[in-house]
Amino acid sequence: MAEAGGNAANVKLTVPYGDGELPFDLPAKNLLAVIAPGGGRGEEQAPTEAEERAEIRRALAEPIGAPRLRELAAAASSAVIVVSDVTRPCPSYKFLPALLAELSALPAENITVLFALGGHRGHTPEEQAQLVGPEVAAGGVRLLDLDAAECVPMGVTSRGTRLEVFMPYLEADLRICTGNIEYHYFAGFSGGAKALVPGLCSYAAIRDNHSMMLAPTARAGILKGNPVREDIDEAGGLIGVDFIFNVVLDEQKRVIRAVAGHYLEAHRAGVRIYDGRCDLRIDGAADVVIASPGGTPKDINLYQAQKTLDNVAGAVRKGGAVILVARCREGFGQQAFEEWMRGMGTPRVLVERIQREFVLGGHKAAAIAGLLTEVDVYLVSELPDDVVRSMCMHPFAGVDEAVAAALARYGEDTRFLVAPYGSRVTARQRRL
Repeated sequence: MAEAGGNAANVKLTVPYGDGELPFDLPAKNLLAVIAPGGGRGEEQAPTEAEERAEIRRALAEPIGAPRLRELAAAASSAVIVVSDVTRPCPSYKFLPALLAELSALPAENITVLFALGGHRGHTPEEQAQLVGPEVAAGGVRLLDLDAAECVPMGVTSRGTRLEVFMPYLEADLRICTGNIEYHYFAGFSGGAKALVPGLCSYAAIRDNHSMMLAPTARAGILKGNPVREDIDEAGGLIGVDFIFNVVLDEQKRVIRAVAGHYLEAHRAGVRIYDGRCDLRIDGAADVVIASPGGTPKDINLYQAQKTLDNVAGAVRKGGAVILVARCREGFGQQAFEEWMRGMGTPRVLVERIQREFVLGGHKAAAIAGLLTEVDVYLVSELPDDVVRSMCMHPFAGVDEAVAAALARYGEDTRFLVAPYGSRVTARQRRL
C-alpha cells in the first residue's frame, strides 16, 4: 500500500478501485497513518488455500452451541443454504463444498441454495454459478434468487417488524444461513440471522426493520441496545435458523477464521474475532481521510460504497473532508437512493426529510447527507461530474487531484489518514 517515492519528501500509495488500484502521492510529513485490519496496517500473514480449507473444516467439526451439521441433516429430508449476493465479498464457493459434504445424507435435488438479495437486484445465471463455484453449480442442487412475490407472513416481532419470508426457506426441514462478518453501519455487524432478515424478506419487512436505523445506538460495531440488530436476532428465533456458518475475511477475501453452529452464539464468537481485528483507533482526528471501500464488490455502486463513509466518519475532524475512492461502475445501485441523492438540494433538507418519511434507499441518502453537514466529501469515481455536484459532493478524476485540492483548502500542514479498506474497519479517535 505504501512505498518510498522518487521524491524523498513524498510517499507513494495505492488504494483499491474496482478490480484494480489507483496510485497517488502524499507529502510524507502530512501522512498520519495508513490503517488496515490486522494490527492496524494489514501486516498479517496470508492464509494458503490449504489453510483456508482446514479452517472451514475445523469450524464445521467444532460447532458452537449446536449439534454438528451432519447430525442435523440425518434427521431432515430437505435443506436450504442461504448465501450472500453479488454485492457482498463473501466467498461462498470456498465453503459450500464442505457444507454439502456435511449434508451428504440428503439427495442433491433436495438441497436448495438461496441467494439473499434483500432489496438488491437479482442475479444472472452466470452470476449465480460464479458465486457458488463450478463444483456446486454442476452438482445437482437448486439455485434460487429471492422472489419477494413468494414471501408469506410469519408473524410480527416485538418491535413491529412484519415478518414476510421467502416460502422456499420456510418449506425446508433444515435451514442454514451463511455469510461473512464485518461492520454494518446501522445493524452493528453483518452475519448471523442477517442473511435471513433482511436477506430473504419482503420489502415491508425490510422497511420495518431498517426504519430503526435512526436510533442513536444503531451504529457500526454496536450490538447491545441496537434496535436493528436486536430485531434481526429476535426474528431469527421466531422464523427459525437451525445452523449458521460465518467467515471472517482478510482484505483479499481469504478466510482467516470461521465459526459455525447456533445462530446467536456462533455469530457472537465471530464478532469478537472480527472486532478485535478491525476496530481501529487513532490518536487524533485527521483533517482529511482518504478511504476506499476496498474495491469490488464494495465499490460496485454508491449504494454499497456509502458504508465506508460512515465507517471512517469518526476519524475526520468537523469541517474536514473525506476523499472517497469508489469506482461505482453500476452507478447508484438503487432507484430510490438515486432519486433522493440527485434531488438533495441541501444536506440538511434530506436529513429532515428522512425524519418525516422513511423510505428504503432514502435512508442511505440521508446517512450521507448527515455526514455532509459535518464534512466535505471529495468523490473519485466514474459518476459524471454534474451528478456528483448535484449530491453536494466534489468530483475528481483521480486521487492526486483530490489531494491537491485538499492541500489547497486546508493548508500545507493538512493531516491525512488513509484507509484502503474502509468498508471493513471502524476508524475512530482513541478513547482517553
